[in-house]
Amino acid sequence: MDVNAAVAAAAAIAGVLTGVIAMLAFRWSERDLKRPTRTSLHTDPVLPPGVDTVLSVLRSSAVVLDEADAVVKASSAAYALGLVRGGKLAVEPMLQMARDTRRDGEIRQVELDLPRRGTGRGEALAVSARVAPLGSRLVLLLVEDLTEARRIEAVRRDFVANVSHELKTPVGALSLLSEAVMDASDDPEAVQRFAGRMQIEATRLTNLVQELIDLSRVQNDDPLEDAEPVAVDELVAEAMDRCRHAASTKQITIASNTGAHEGADQGGRRAAGADLHVWGNRGQLAAALGNLVENAVNYSPARTRVGIAARRVTAQGGDMIEIAVTDQGIGISDKDKERIFERFYRVDPARSRATGGTGLGLAIVKHVAASHGGEVTVWSSEGQGSTFTLRLPEAGAARDRAQHGSAGGGAGARSSRSTSPDAPPYEETVPAPEVLP
Repeated sequence: MDVNAAVAAAAAIAGVLTGVIAMLAFRWSERDLKRPTRTSLHTDPVLPPGVDTVLSVLRSSAVVLDEADAVVKASSAAYALGLVRGGKLAVEPMLQMARDTRRDGEIRQVELDLPRRGTGRGEALAVSARVAPLGSRLVLLLVEDLTEARRIEAVRRDFVANVSHELKTPVGALSLLSEAVMDASDDPEAVQRFAGRMQIEATRLTNLVQELIDLSRVQNDDPLEDAEPVAVDELVAEAMDRCRHAASTKQITIASNTGAHEGADQGGRRAAGADLHVWGNRGQLAAALGNLVENAVNYSPARTRVGIAARRVTAQGGDMIEIAVTDQGIGISDKDKERIFERFYRVDPARSRATGGTGLGLAIVKHVAASHGGEVTVWSSEGQGSTFTLRLPEAGAARDRAQHGSAGGGAGARSSRSTSPDAPPYEETVPAPEVLP
């Protein structure tokens, strides 16, 4: 009995000791887990308070690097630009800047051209990178995309260069002609001839300055601030009046389906394109359509027709009004069609100078259409002529969208009608232009 009691006491003591040892081991291991190690200091750095919030609202792409050059934090824009791949900074010049800043604590900034991801055309991203220390162990990299700013600056430089060239030509001609007039003061016929040339160059200079003013206005103003319902037949009539003298000189007939200057047809019916209205700035719309009709007359051979057709088409977001101007001119090549809406671009520079063109007319049309929630498109075939189509939201639909704060919602809308690329549109509403007897 005493032996059994001794064994039981010994077993109890052993059990208690085992429990105590297990508890001590558990507490010891728990304290070791909470104790920071050298490895954890490098792999799990903590951002200073508030930095994460600040980085989330920055417009720049942000990357935070630790002592081992591992990415601790990166914005979605940094991934989109391809700066971070596989948890590492993928741009070597930026990585070297970060190392130098970590070593001496100096802020560094540099502009770089980076290859675009997923393109094989050699296009580059222009970026500005700025590196600064963030605390004692972290480095902050901010990257700003300058690609669009560079493009706008290039466009501005080209525009200034083109304007300077276009202004220099008539001004230089006026200077030479004035000298010629002075030298020919005793020859009335020569003076009259030179004076006529001076008048032509002065008119050309006036037109260029006016179109520069118009282009600046349509780019900077909001046309819908003074918007009103505008009758399409009135716009067509104004465009026809603007070009009537030039058309009669070349014996070109301008035909329209809007009933401009005609009212009802012989059967007493309204013209197919009558009673259509668009919503916008009357002056800008008249200038845009006038430029299209003027180009059609200028680039058409003598004794031909220019057709103007208007109609309503169904489109997503509201009905659209299409106004097409068709000519029998020289046509436009495929490579030129991609650039004809650029400022100062001319398909035929010699012919454009002869007709007094400045190369700004179609650029103005493009900006007017876009600012009114529409677009302008072109169909053309060399030797067969061209059709320019101005697409604008109908007055009722556009006005409703404007009242709800989305007047531009019609931009880029597409008609449900499909047009064959091998035939000009509107042949069912305006007869194909033909050579007159």
